[in-house]
Amino acid sequence: MKLQVPFIQLPLTFDAAALEAEIAALGDGPWKPHPQGFAGNSMLPLVAAHGDPDNGAFAGPMRPTPELLRCPYLTQVLASLGATVGRSRLMRLSGHAEVTRHADQGYYWAERVRVHIPVVTQPTVQFECDRAVINMAAGECWIFDTWRQHRVLNDAVESRVHLVVDTVGGGRFWEMVNRGRPHDAPRAGWQTVHIAPKAGDVAPFACERVNVPTVMSPWELNDHLGLLLADAVPHPNLPQVRQIAMRFSRQWQGLWFEFGDREEGRARYAATLQRFIEDIRGPSQPMVLKNELRWFNALMTIVCKFAVAGEGAPMPATAARQREVGDNA
Repeated sequence: MKLQVPFIQLPLTFDAAALEAEIAALGDGPWKPHPQGFAGNSMLPLVAAHGDPDNGAFAGPMRPTPELLRCPYLTQVLASLGATVGRSRLMRLSGHAEVTRHADQGYYWAERVRVHIPVVTQPTVQFECDRAVINMAAGECWIFDTWRQHRVLNDAVESRVHLVVDTVGGGRFWEMVNRGRPHDAPRAGWQTVHIAPKAGDVAPFACERVNVPTVMSPWELNDHLGLLLADAVPHPNLPQVRQIAMRFSRQWQGLWFEFGDREEGRARYAATLQRFIEDIRGPSQPMVLKNELRWFNALMTIVCKFAVAGEGAPMPATAARQREVGDNA
């Protein structure tokens, strides 16, 4: 998700030692290699599709995994965020390893912010986002702009372990973000609330049940197109691309008010989408975004692969079949 600043610290702190003890009690068995095979990266699923730790899908009803339910304080931490929780994990970065520089692209990342709560870390671990470089201390709570280029470097011998929560947020969550501290703002006078562990209390929290549209609404479509057009690096083809996108948006809106997301309209949606892809591919190919991503590639992963589901769709429309860039910070 795009933010106004690279990093925001949320006004919460947690007992990192208590979290570390719960995680250590799980043993090494539940940890899995990173799905994209990044060296030194491993993960332990906490919230997953259908609660299945072996299901790495972005779509489907999200539920706590058995490992999370063995960790009461971890559930209390998730509940304290006041957010509807999506796929969430413990992410471990071994000593002298890194998360290489990248920007997150894909439908999943367009609307979700990534919350980081360091559990095991060292002062030398560097988290870079755009031109900002910070160290997230154990027990703090941070979000960052995943739309910008970012990387993580662990130059220590010990592993870094973060609780990483993907979420669209919620009313209480975004109120908390408004009270947050940009990374370059002074700490003096800024207040945080400490969430102490309550022994044995497995806390309930909201999880995603709906996360991929059968047909993207025209309002969501316009939001994604607006981001891509606003973030395009100036190029002679930009006016033509904007015109093609506007024409497509108007056609989509007309279909929406005729069919909504009913199955009978899927073939019309798919045909309209296919024509749009063919029209915009050529003029947009030379264009790039301010975060260095290729404009057309971002359009495909954010909009076109998820605009309409069904056999008539020109691209896979199920997030479970999409391994999106940006699953590793």
